[in-house]
Amino acid sequence: MRAVIARQGTLVCEEVADLTPGPGEVLVKTLCCGICGSDLHALHHLDDMVEASVRAGSPAGMDPKKDVIFGHEFCAEILDYAPGDVKRLKPGTRVVSMPVIFGPAGYAAIGYSNTYPGGFAERMLVSDALLLEAPNGLSDRQAAMTEPFAVGAHAAGRAALDEDSAALVIGCGPVGLAVIASLKARGYGPIAAADFSPARRAMAEKMGADIVVDPAKESPHGKWADMGVATTGAEQMMTRMMGRVPRRAIIFECVGVPGVIQSLMEACPPGSQIIVAGVCMQPDTIEPFIAISKQIDFRFVLGYTPEEFAATLSDIAEGRIDVAPVITSAVGLEGVAKAFTDLADPERQVKIVVEPGRV
Repeated sequence: MRAVIARQGTLVCEEVADLTPGPGEVLVKTLCCGICGSDLHALHHLDDMVEASVRAGSPAGMDPKKDVIFGHEFCAEILDYAPGDVKRLKPGTRVVSMPVIFGPAGYAAIGYSNTYPGGFAERMLVSDALLLEAPNGLSDRQAAMTEPFAVGAHAAGRAALDEDSAALVIGCGPVGLAVIASLKARGYGPIAAADFSPARRAMAEKMGADIVVDPAKESPHGKWADMGVATTGAEQMMTRMMGRVPRRAIIFECVGVPGVIQSLMEACPPGSQIIVAGVCMQPDTIEPFIAISKQIDFRFVLGYTPEEFAATLSDIAEGRIDVAPVITSAVGLEGVAKAFTDLADPERQVKIVVEPGRV
């Protein structure tokens, strides 16, 4: 089968060995797979990602010096089961899955494994236990967006949101847009969003942001008063004395660049909650006293639960989340290397999907 291989910082499209499903595994044909920001980073910094994961207590999972086939945001078609396995879903069924597989050596991350190829290949192996059927009427591209939008659902779900909250999303790349979409689907608001890119700000509005801000021209923290948030401790005390609950500021950090967390700490209202969804792979510095004096609540988030993944598929299928606007281009396997370069321009691309069957 054909696949795009990440090999020592380059992407090459070539033939690789066919796959045979083992017990509990299902052979599927890849229909569509999104390119994730983590794939872009991993192409040149996979060794750093593996090393950091080990220091965080996770197993290495793979050898970054060996070939890897990326792709973990996928929709696929069932081809066959392992001999003797019960065929829970019929061949031809379109499915999505969390990108995890339970192999003989334990679990592995599909798309970040030397053994199990991801969606930048014509076929994959997936775990039967994790397969969800894509509802009728949902396109392959829409179904493939279940995984990245589940990331936003998890971030929103971990926030202390209620009817007295206001949200600010910093960074309107795919993660920030997924957060906005999830907040809107849950009925939360108002939602402000900030990004230097005009195209990303426009996309944030499509996803449901009520206010968009260009940080080059004004501070997004200047919008708290417009959203009914008391910006000082004195104002919050006065609100309580008047018998009302102060509206809490919930900030989603979706940038992942050193210095952003510190800047948010300095500018946010007292009592804010900061949800850190941006993946910063470099050392960063913060001043704890700032967070202590404001009693800021931090929460760092990653991935999603199986329940959140399934709920996101339902949200997309039922129209509560419209993922179509974020898909700005599609390529075949031969176009993946160029797509990685094109995604560096936020004015032209948001999400590029790979369709291995595309000529």
